Amino acid sequence: MDKNPAVLLMAYGSPNSLDEVGEYLRQVRGGRLPTPEEVERLRDRYRQVGGQTPLLKITLAQAKALEEKLQSDWPGSRVYVGMKHWHPFIEDVVETIVSEGAPSIIGLALAPHYSKLSIGGYADAVRRGLARTGRPAPFTMIESWHDQQSLIVALSRRVRDSLEKFDEPSKAVVLFTAHSLPKKFVQDDDPYLSQLQETAQLVVSKSGIESWDFAFQSAGQGVDSWMGPSLKEKIAELSGKGFRELLVCPVGFVSDHLEILYDLDIEAKGYASSLGARLERTFSLNDDPEFIEAIASRLEPLLSRKTGTA
Repeated sequence: MDKNPAVLLMAYGSPNSLDEVGEYLRQVRGGRLPTPEEVERLRDRYRQVGGQTPLLKITLAQAKALEEKLQSDWPGSRVYVGMKHWHPFIEDVVETIVSEGAPSIIGLALAPHYSKLSIGGYADAVRRGLARTGRPAPFTMIESWHDQQSLIVALSRRVRDSLEKFDEPSKAVVLFTAHSLPKKFVQDDDPYLSQLQETAQLVVSKSGIESWDFAFQSAGQGVDSWMGPSLKEKIAELSGKGFRELLVCPVGFVSDHLEILYDLDIEAKGYASSLGARLERTFSLNDDPEFIEAIASRLEPLLSRKTGTA
């Protein structure tokens, strides 16, 4: 029996210690050396969440759960983990995959919504790894999976459960968020915003919530040049209208990492509190079986065909 394609799960990457923050930031910036002030600012954020995030541990757990699920229908299936900006780097993992004899590779970034800047960057990293090998395997990149039924079910359940934390759940506003991107890199035909809005609408319909809105979070320096409105702007707007209970559902993120543990749990929550509002967030998907089912469902048609295109 022919071997199955290798599945490569990809995430952004995160330093494993405060000592690694400087080099990590250099990697994120494409080799440009950050200033000492930039390093210290990021290091302080990691310090406030315990010195590191569980991103790699969670991604490995997701890969293990996915591999176990796939092997029930496709015995011998292998799921690998590669990171965009830290160890294990995607390019290195691709070399390992090819050396172990995989006939082809299916790539899936752990970000459900497509943008050329983000998802395209993951695909480029895989191609660089394949170019290193000198004997590239066929490669298929899954560009988006924002409307997978199990994903919507898992997110909707989290929204409903989290609303119960509030004194008056029916009066709470649900704020869907995703990572902002620099406007100059997002073309008019880029589906990022429309896919995010579609996911939010599907969760709204499934969960039956009454009040909701959308904002972008985690923009870099020069916030005005990034996609908006920002989460901070929305918090100020809603609290100014008298809303005192806000639930953030970060549909653009699937795992606990800095954009969740610091940007939401510390920064956004603190800002809302300063305005007299209470902000909570939904639990991350991490390795929830419903989330693993969403990924598996997206992979199954490709595994059944056992084909790939570069």
